[in-house]
Amino acid sequence: MTDLPKLHIAVLMGGWANERPVSLMSGEGVAKALEERGHSVTRIDMDRQVAARIAEVAPDVVFNALHGVPGEDGTVQGMLDLMGVPYTHSGLVTSVIAIDKQLTKQALVPAGIPMPGGRIVKSADLHDRDPMPRPYVLKPVNEGSSVGVAIVTDEGNYGNPIARDAKGPWQEFRELLAEPYIKGREMTSAVVDFPEGPRALAVTELKPKSGFYDFDAKYTDGMTDHVCPADLPDNIRDLCLEYALKAHKVLGCKGTSRTDFRWDEEQGEDGLFVLETNTQPGMTALSLVPEQARYAGYEYGELCEMIVAAALRDHAAKSGGGGDG
Repeated sequence: MTDLPKLHIAVLMGGWANERPVSLMSGEGVAKALEERGHSVTRIDMDRQVAARIAEVAPDVVFNALHGVPGEDGTVQGMLDLMGVPYTHSGLVTSVIAIDKQLTKQALVPAGIPMPGGRIVKSADLHDRDPMPRPYVLKPVNEGSSVGVAIVTDEGNYGNPIARDAKGPWQEFRELLAEPYIKGREMTSAVVDFPEGPRALAVTELKPKSGFYDFDAKYTDGMTDHVCPADLPDNIRDLCLEYALKAHKVLGCKGTSRTDFRWDEEQGEDGLFVLETNTQPGMTALSLVPEQARYAGYEYGELCEMIVAAALRDHAAKSGGGGDG
C-alpha cells in the first residue's frame, strides 16, 4: 500500500501530560508494528532533553505518539520544524488551534460545522453560581479528549452551587470550558491521509457500560462497547463522515485525526454536534483509529506506515515551499 523504503524511525512517546500512560502504550504498539514491517525503530521517552536525543539518533522521521501537552499543542511540532526533522501528525499551527477547544470552535463553526455553544469560566467562580442552566459540561480548555470532563446536573453530587470540596476538574485547572450538555448517542469518525487525499473511514458508536465516555471508559478494557460501523440512519452517518473530513481539512490536520460527536435522535440532523477534533488520536489496542482502519481493510502496521508516508509527503511539500500543515 505505502511502498515505503526501510527507514530509521524515532517513536516519541510518554512525556509528562495526564495521558502519559496512554502515550506509552500507543508508542510501544507503533514501535513494534514498524519493526515487524522491517523498519529500524528508536524509542524515545519524552523529557526536557528530547531535542538532543533526537539529534543524537538522527532518524529519518519522528512518529509522534505523544498525547496532550507538550506533544499535541505545537511545542514539539515547533521544535521539530526548527530541527528540520520530518514528523507525523499535524503541524504547529494546526496543533495550537486544535488543542484549544475554544479556538477550534472559532475555526469550525464558521465553516458550517455545528458545535455546542460554550463559554470560558474561571474555576473559582463555579462555587458562586452556575455558568449556564443545568445540565452542562465542564472540560479543560487545553487537554486531550476526555481528560478532566465533568457533567453537572441537578441530580448530581457536586452540590448547587458546586461545593468547594466537590471532586471535579475545577480543582486542577484555573479555567474551564462550559458547554450545554447534548443528550443522546456518542460517535466518532477517523480520517486518514492517503496519497490521493484524506478520507473519513467509518463511524463508531461508543456505548459506555456505566456513566459517560470519560477517560477511564475510553482506556479501560471492557468498560465501553464499540459498535463499528455504527447503526445509524444513512443521513446521520453521512453527515458524521462529512463533518469529520471537513474538520480535518479546515484545521489542516495531517496523517490522521479523529472527530467526536453527540447526536440527539429526537432532533434529527439538527441534533448532531461535533464536540472536538483530536490531532493525536490514540494508537493502543483499544483505540478507535486502528479499529476503524481494520474495518476499512487496513491492518495496524499498514496504518502506521500510512501515517509515516503522509509525514514524509508533507515534509517534502513544505521543504519545496509549501505552508504549514
